[in-house]
Amino acid sequence: MDLDPDLAALDALGGFFVLRTGVPPRGPLPTLARAYAAPEVDHPGEVYGDPMIFRVRKVAEGLRAPEPRIAVSVAQQALAARLWSVALGAAAFYGQLPDLDPELLRWDPDGSAPDDLWLSEVRALPVSAIGTVVREGHLDPLEAALRSRYRVSRGLLRGNAGSALAGAWRQLDRWARTHGRPDVAERARVLAVGLLAGPGLAGTLAPGTLRRRSCCLYYRLPGGGLCGDCCFDRPPDPTAGRRGTTSRS
Repeated sequence: MDLDPDLAALDALGGFFVLRTGVPPRGPLPTLARAYAAPEVDHPGEVYGDPMIFRVRKVAEGLRAPEPRIAVSVAQQALAARLWSVALGAAAFYGQLPDLDPELLRWDPDGSAPDDLWLSEVRALPVSAIGTVVREGHLDPLEAALRSRYRVSRGLLRGNAGSALAGAWRQLDRWARTHGRPDVAERARVLAVGLLAGPGLAGTLAPGTLRRRSCCLYYRLPGGGLCGDCCFDRPPDPTAGRRGTTSRS
């Protein structure tokens, strides 16, 4: 099935899979390329200043995060989940991938969850490009952008990326089986398994269980608990977890 101009088929998948096209109704929004740019780059007239810092502050305030790195983790995983969901959903449903070039994707750092994304132009790519499009095009520069602004570990961010992909795969698999689309389920499985074994994601999740090997820090939020794929069996003592999670390695 060819990509349709509005990517309307993704609407049926709901939530994180939906991708709007055209001009955002709120007017011009920063591109993700702008959000990944070095913070010292001057953009006259930019409403949000540094979009990445703006987003992390918004998440921190909304969650009452006691440490910036917790908000960084939550914000990064949410955006990674959106990107993986759109890419994997389109690839599995259409058999094609929309070009998600950061210059084509507009993002509202002041939006609610899931992150608001708008694609300026729909251009088809082969599904084999999914790793290049998402990991190299977005997750790598997103990781670099966050690590240049905040003290947060590479292992945490890559664990988030792996967890986000696995979550998109699970949700897509459930939808496909509920709606009698084994072809969609199989395409999603093949792509997700290959991606999780590939550069940047290999080793982030335990084979078979897809359980994380790093912690996203969600348990450190007020009222936070363990995620479904958490590496812990019970929440650690927050006062004992500061060492080892501040590494930039």
